Amino acid sequence: MSTIELSNKIRELKELEIMQDELTAEIEAIKDVIKNHVTATSTDEMIVDVYKVRYKEVTSSRFDTKAKTTHADLGSQYTKQTVSRRFSVA
Repeated sequence: MSTIELSNKIRELKELEIMQDELTAEIEAIKDVIKNHVTATSTDEMIVDVYKVRYKEVTSSRFDTKAKTTHADLGSQYTKQTVSRRFSVA
């Protein structure tokens, strides 16, 4: 591959990365609109046309890595529970 061809590929890559960033922002904005609507209806699952939209709380337990250095054998006592929401369109 010549220097000119490589330069063109790098320019193409940079343009695509910019497009990716713009698309990612647009996708997130649309997801936020859908999430806000689901939240406003006080539900965590909806059927819309042929799509099932879920926006549910998900609880997970994770090891508190800051505390494990002092008492590695007491992992279960240092596991903390977190709550998040999972979004999917199927």
